[in-house]
Amino acid sequence: MKKSILYLSLIGTGLSVTAFAQEKPVNPPALTEVWKPVPKLITPGASASAAPSDAIILFDGKDAAAFIGENGQPAKWTVSNGNLTVQKGAGTITTKEAFGDCQLHIEWKSPEVVKGEGQGRGNSGIFLMGKYELQVLDSYNNVTYSNGQAGSIYKQLIPLANASRKPGEWQTYDVVFMAPRFNEDGSVKIPATVTVIHNGVLVQNHATIAGATQYIGAPAYEKHADKEPLSLQDHGDAVSYRNIWIRNL
Repeated sequence: MKKSILYLSLIGTGLSVTAFAQEKPVNPPALTEVWKPVPKLITPGASASAAPSDAIILFDGKDAAAFIGENGQPAKWTVSNGNLTVQKGAGTITTKEAFGDCQLHIEWKSPEVVKGEGQGRGNSGIFLMGKYELQVLDSYNNVTYSNGQAGSIYKQLIPLANASRKPGEWQTYDVVFMAPRFNEDGSVKIPATVTVIHNGVLVQNHATIAGATQYIGAPAYEKHADKEPLSLQDHGDAVSYRNIWIRNL
């Protein structure tokens, strides 16, 4: 009786091994290996904030040669101690080069001496394609409307968190921007999207932009070129910038 049970157990085991062997993949792993195109070789920066080898340097602390002022005049912001600082009344400055889809790194700080409150405190802005504003503001213990604080797409997208440092401390934005696409008739085919990391904290997560920034009224799109210059805003406060670089995507 015991021999019969052992024999049946072995038969059962043999059947299981055979069934398992039949479940092995028929196709080789190489069928899902893709070898081309080979990604372009890029040398990363020496630190997380340093520009990689394929970046376009917009400001390296030496001069504002990558920018022009209003009416095509030379940029009149102050360059001192490696910083590019808003000169009140000098106006917005704009890159000479145009950009579309891009990765942007930019560092900024509001004045150490606090003056004003709300939108009147350390205010500037980064206008992607000259139209879509990523707000720069001293939002450290500073109450204002949520879609107007630092890290917001001004008057549109509230940041997921307030990651602001104290006034006078350097802050970092790392941005991935995808430009809008338009149909021939001017209608929006694909709206712009933006991802923003503020001081290492995700504050905009592939968020959809509703249109060009408006101070009054709802945002709206108007057909424009695939690439447009980037602008930094003179809002009357002595906001400083440094280490600005951008990569075309």
